[in-house]
Amino acid sequence: MRAFVDELQRAGELDIVDRAVDPRYELAAVTRAAQRRSARALLFSNVRGTGMPVVTNLYSGRRRLAGLIGADEDDFCRRWNAHVDAAARRTAPATEPMTPAPLLRAGRLRDLPLIHYHGRDAGAYFTSAVYLARDPDTGVANLSFHRSLVVDDGELRVRLGSTHDLAACQRRAEQAGEPLPAALLIGVNPAVFLAAAARIPAQADELALAAEIAGAPIPTRRCASIDLEVPADTEIVVEGRFLPGIRRREGPFGEFMGYYVSAGDNHVFEISAVHWLAEPLFHSVVCGSAEDLSVLEARTAAGVYRHLSAVLPGIIDVSCAPALLNTTVKIRKQYEGHGRQVLLAAFGTDLDYNKLCIVVDEDVDITDLNEVLWAYVTRGRADTRVMVVNDVPGFYRDEHRDHWGRLGIDATRPFGREAEFERKSIPGEDDVDLDAYLRPRV
Repeated sequence: MRAFVDELQRAGELDIVDRAVDPRYELAAVTRAAQRRSARALLFSNVRGTGMPVVTNLYSGRRRLAGLIGADEDDFCRRWNAHVDAAARRTAPATEPMTPAPLLRAGRLRDLPLIHYHGRDAGAYFTSAVYLARDPDTGVANLSFHRSLVVDDGELRVRLGSTHDLAACQRRAEQAGEPLPAALLIGVNPAVFLAAAARIPAQADELALAAEIAGAPIPTRRCASIDLEVPADTEIVVEGRFLPGIRRREGPFGEFMGYYVSAGDNHVFEISAVHWLAEPLFHSVVCGSAEDLSVLEARTAAGVYRHLSAVLPGIIDVSCAPALLNTTVKIRKQYEGHGRQVLLAAFGTDLDYNKLCIVVDEDVDITDLNEVLWAYVTRGRADTRVMVVNDVPGFYRDEHRDHWGRLGIDATRPFGREAEFERKSIPGEDDVDLDAYLRPRV
């Protein structure tokens, strides 16, 4: 991660805050203000109560994520799926021990930046941390994100979503009456961070995906108190185990949809060791921010792209920006009704997120909902190009069925009349150097 931060700084994509900042709300507030201004990363060098700098907004935007996987911005989905497929076929080791192992410093949870994000949050949370555990039956590595409430130096309370692979691993260990050893990784290699966000089959090894993205095996080191190896260049590692048969109160917490999730009884993680590299960087993510949603959006869009490309022709690209529950598909329309077929297929590609699906032509910027809405209102009737599918279950955490149902919009041009909808243009518009025309400011 340090190399990535240095690269962003060299590229002029890192802002540094030297002023003292309170980790209780102020840090998150400054982060959100900075994100409204630009996608540049942010480094807080002086965080009260800790000697560790905090870095955030590392993964904002499809362009930056595409660069990390060796893709162009409009080719992320295809390239991401190529990495996933290569990981499934991988026969080379995904990891290799680092020799000599890096020098570590032992500490306590209270030494870390304990960040309070939202006004009603139950306390300080770890939001960017990647949990590393191994399936108790197969030994396959699992990487995943789960919000973690700091209780004290010995305990975290963790929300394990019922559909997540780590929850399944924990259930199997619990059924055997055993704790599940795990390591909380804060400040990981970007390849590990992206692999943790992936949706791949439960039997697949996410460290293998990280190795494919990185283009080399992931160097590892042994944990001090549990039988696990963790990526050696992880800035901070919290070791411990999920306790079987124990649930304690966690929440409320401000989640990615922009609302608070109420308090509930969730899993208990007992801490056995905390250690970090020399002069560590702490990675913070404001849940629901551009950084958080960019990663979720990219991996979700790639999954939709994979499915659609397998069953229908003419699929160019997919975006789930800005809200993740919406999906926009760019197609090269090939026949009457093509857009409606894409909508029907898209509804079933991600049962959690595809609440609103829109199909557009190849000349529309699918990352800009202003463009998408313009295409809908200018390219045909409003009534016959909308499809409502009632009573279809949606996001898994939805006891009141607020996310049931699907809405589909075909915003493509009428088939056979494409010439009538040629977009106007001004010759030379894209080549103008505006600074050469404007009077310098005094």
